[in-house]
Amino acid sequence: MKIAFSPCPNDTFIFYAWVHGLVPGAPALDVTYADIDVTNYLATRPEGPDVLKVSCAALPWVLRDYALLPCGGALGKGCGPLILTKEAVEPEFLTGKRVAVPSDRSTAYLLFRLWISRHVPQGVGDIRVMPFHRIMPAVQSGEVDAGLVIHEARFTYPTYGLHMLVDLGEWWEGDTGLPIPLGAIIARRHLDREAIAGWIRASVNHAWAHPEEPMEYILKHAQEMDPEVAKAHINLYVNEFSADLGRDGYGAIRTLLTRAAEEGLVPAWDPSSLEG
Repeated sequence: MKIAFSPCPNDTFIFYAWVHGLVPGAPALDVTYADIDVTNYLATRPEGPDVLKVSCAALPWVLRDYALLPCGGALGKGCGPLILTKEAVEPEFLTGKRVAVPSDRSTAYLLFRLWISRHVPQGVGDIRVMPFHRIMPAVQSGEVDAGLVIHEARFTYPTYGLHMLVDLGEWWEGDTGLPIPLGAIIARRHLDREAIAGWIRASVNHAWAHPEEPMEYILKHAQEMDPEVAKAHINLYVNEFSADLGRDGYGAIRTLLTRAAEEGLVPAWDPSSLEG
């Protein structure tokens, strides 16, 4: 079975057992490791993998061919993207400025645009899509005026001497009372999605039961990340929503995409397709 997910610690933690043949009855995996901005577009191709990790924000583009699985994704509280600047500034600083983002089809980007529409009414200037690991150095060097960062940047941005303008996850949670819907696992609609979900749950349960066992594999793919940072990343992004989206998980995704569609940020979509 062909699968694509990111090399980030939360994904490699979740899929470790399945990748290594430790999930009884699960087929062998042919894995493509790629950042989320790549997998978002892989899912739009006719030859795209059987199973993918994508941003929740990309779902309106892919739900015709893929179905959302109820597990394996990344949702939570206290784990949202941040807007960083070189100096401490107020929101209006962003008016007309250059901002680096990790993808234009990411939940981080949708949260950014929704926040901007309320707090920077005249809008930002040039949006530059960059691999997420390049964004903080670009802000630090002045190549861009601000950066939208995700993942372990929550823990490491002070080492670059940067300042947090806003925690978009904190803003979202306060505005909606819902978790932040960051990443989702999707599977081709003709596949046995119930079986795939079962294999994913078995894989994450194995990792939870043996948390040190996947670390060599995780660190191999984590771009020389400090082991303690990797563990903090896993603790933040692998949680009860990784095992089951539940009512709040589905509600968070539905709310995000409905608001984004109203703002013209994603195509019109059918909310019933999330669970169909």
